[in-house]
Amino acid sequence: MNTYLFHQPVMEKEVLYYLLWRKDGVYVDATVGGGGHALSLLSQLEEGAVLIGIDRDEEAIKMAEKTLQHSPLPVYLVRGNFSQIDQILLSLGTEQVSGILFDLGVSSWQLDEAERGFSFQKEGPLDMRMDLSQKQDAYQVVNKLSEKELADLIYYYGEERFSRKIAQAIVRERERKPIATTRELAQIIERVVPQREKIHPATRTFMALRIFVNEELKEIEEALEKVSSMVEEGGRVVVISYHSLEDRIVKSFFRHREEWEILTKKPVRPTPQEVKDNPRARSGRLRAAKRRG
Repeated sequence: MNTYLFHQPVMEKEVLYYLLWRKDGVYVDATVGGGGHALSLLSQLEEGAVLIGIDRDEEAIKMAEKTLQHSPLPVYLVRGNFSQIDQILLSLGTEQVSGILFDLGVSSWQLDEAERGFSFQKEGPLDMRMDLSQKQDAYQVVNKLSEKELADLIYYYGEERFSRKIAQAIVRERERKPIATTRELAQIIERVVPQREKIHPATRTFMALRIFVNEELKEIEEALEKVSSMVEEGGRVVVISYHSLEDRIVKSFFRHREEWEILTKKPVRPTPQEVKDNPRARSGRLRAAKRRG
């Protein structure tokens, strides 16, 4: 059984409300993951509809194939970065679509797989690559960047005010021996960052490393620049982000493009009940826009 199905898609009802405006359209899940949102969308689509799923993670594509294998509607799954969405759609003979969903960040199942190295709560190698064929991983970043470079990336991508202390501690430790695992790194951070709020001291640093390793901000900027020419009149784009920098990019894009009518004046947040049921949805922010004629 596909374990991903035990993870409810984030803001499932809200995604359907903003994204699904015609039931016979062509829809793209640009971050298909294990197929949770795609399965939800397919359950509402009718004859004539097509679903295209994109993911850079080969394992995600395999999981999505299992999740969506019984769909009565055509489903095309493509491994690739969503910044290449224009090339991917053209390769499928598709020039315009009815809607595109971006659910940014890391999937629940990726966090659960210790060997992927995304989570400080599980002992695993310092990896964090969404695409395992790329060369740079978190191990190289942590062990090779200068102290200043580490401090800057942790501060910028993680918005971590203790970034300098963390970078100093990392450099001190790696002079003794390379930092090889997620728990090693988390313990280094725990020693220099006080416990605050309700989040673990390593949360922001791990997020910063993941975003940096996978060039996530660059990916969403490039993808959004391309969607205007690919979405039909009346079509929708829905983006769920989990980081203020991502959300800022999405907000700015829709606000400064005349061809888009903003459907969410403020970001839609998960309900208290959803956060209770799925704590990983806590920081989710959904923005949606409609393509003007």
